[in-house]
Amino acid sequence: MKKITTLFVLVFASQFLMAEKVSENEVPKEVKARFSEMFPNSYVTQWEEEFGNYEAEFKLNKIGNSALFSPAGQWLQTETDIKIEVLPMAVFEYISKNIAGKKIAEAAKILDAKGVVTYEAEIAGEDYIFDAKGNFLRKQKA
Repeated sequence: MKKITTLFVLVFASQFLMAEKVSENEVPKEVKARFSEMFPNSYVTQWEEEFGNYEAEFKLNKIGNSALFSPAGQWLQTETDIKIEVLPMAVFEYISKNIAGKKIAEAAKILDAKGVVTYEAEIAGEDYIFDAKGNFLRKQKA
């Protein structure tokens, strides 16, 4: 019985740890101001709160993007949709060796505040993260 109760609590708690849609009114003014400063020709299509930070989903030059900000408005990272074939060749090599038979559904390039570039490949409902050269870093739920 303890195992079932513990499992229930973990599943229930995990629902609060994931991204949650929020209205623009719930987003701190510092976050909205920083977004407008960084992406003046864009508008947010959706706001989410993710682990205490705020993520803006938007289009820039008809390309899907998301930008993550701290509650104080500090930019943390931007994720830009890319064509799958733009991923580094090492990503495809990793997939053919380790996830044979699976296809990449979506791809993105991520730039963080330190200038570090990583790539994300969504495969079978999971995000595979690779460094700028295409070396596998980690896997996480999409």
